[in-house]
Amino acid sequence: MNKVPTPKRQSTNTDTFDQHESSVASYGKSFPRVFNKASGSYIYDVDGGAYLDFLAGAGSLNYGHNHPFLANTLASYITDGGIVHSLDLHTKAKQKFLNALHEIILEPRGLDYVAQFTGPTGTNAVEAALKLARRLKGRTTVVSFTNGFHGVSLGALAATGNYYHRSAAQMPLTGVIPMPYDGFMRDDMDTLAFFEQMVTDHSSGLDHPAAVILETVQGEGGLNTASMQWLRRLREICDRHDMVMIVDDIQAGCGRTGTYFSFEPADIKPDIITLSKSLSGFGLPMAIALIRRELDEWQPGEHNGTFRGHNYAFVTAAAAIEHFWSDDTFSKEVVRKAGLLNEKLTEIVAAIPGHGLRVKGRGMMQGLDCVDGKTASAVSQAAYRRGLIIETSGPDGEVVKCLCPLTIADEDLEKGLRIVHDSAAEVLGAKS
Repeated sequence: MNKVPTPKRQSTNTDTFDQHESSVASYGKSFPRVFNKASGSYIYDVDGGAYLDFLAGAGSLNYGHNHPFLANTLASYITDGGIVHSLDLHTKAKQKFLNALHEIILEPRGLDYVAQFTGPTGTNAVEAALKLARRLKGRTTVVSFTNGFHGVSLGALAATGNYYHRSAAQMPLTGVIPMPYDGFMRDDMDTLAFFEQMVTDHSSGLDHPAAVILETVQGEGGLNTASMQWLRRLREICDRHDMVMIVDDIQAGCGRTGTYFSFEPADIKPDIITLSKSLSGFGLPMAIALIRRELDEWQPGEHNGTFRGHNYAFVTAAAAIEHFWSDDTFSKEVVRKAGLLNEKLTEIVAAIPGHGLRVKGRGMMQGLDCVDGKTASAVSQAAYRRGLIIETSGPDGEVVKCLCPLTIADEDLEKGLRIVHDSAAEVLGAKS
């Protein structure tokens, strides 16, 4: 593969951030540039250096940076004096979003849900889902799955597996019991048979769960994927034992796996779905919990948040649904590009044998398992030097994760993957 030249100019004056921003910031430490412009699949630093963006707001920019249609729609709304903040008052912008969501996304899929507007981040939607599930069943225990990530507010953090994030709480994280995800025990265990035995055996020590919460593709957990059969069986177990099934589609949803919802190929209907990240389509904060209509037992104001009425996000979210999802053209393109991504990642594994590299993930949510976090981090940094921003994930940060915009051009996708190849070859001492 041909090497891609590094950016000619680099912006490294990060003194302001080093002096005045909390040390909790992370991405800026990995990619120390001052950025000020972005378009499509590229982000630019203040000196004009261009970087391919395979981070894309950790999956918040499925339609790329500043998509012209979405940008123009929002600009017109602002110019016309459209309302910005509305709590949960009825607004034209919210009405348009709800109609688009119902008519284009939910109704054609046979999904009868109401939308709860939570605070504007994914963890807010997860908190609402957990609270409602417990209210519905009158029970407190929730089951999560190993390597799951659901947010870092305390309720969502209790359902998150990663020790690094959990340890920051500095207090007991209760009410959630982890069970092994599909494949967690390799091929040695039927994880759902184990889970159901724990539910039905009155001496297992597991209090009857109110709900289970899961991702169909574990983004932060290392791109682990649940099989369609596993998802269907889990749905059946929830039905048999009166448990709410919550699918956290915050990173895997909004088209990332090729269908609008990541669970669609399994032909299941979760009881609650959480969405955020690319829901607004433009990187604007927005989150919702989709609740099966008959389970919507909230009383007015019982769960709320000041910024649940962000109308700019409603405007771009409706525009994104109408523009990309009115037919299956975009979905088919995502599936095609996912095939190209898998093909190129597989070629990288074949070109650098003997190091245990393997491809993980599904759809446009795939990556390269580099066995250990030190190697993956080095690959990410080598890619950065070549003009590609790409993050790592997994229990030890061992997976180099491709989360490029779904709108990326084939030539840019291939360019980015050439950089990944050259970076891995450099780190592992292989011939490029």
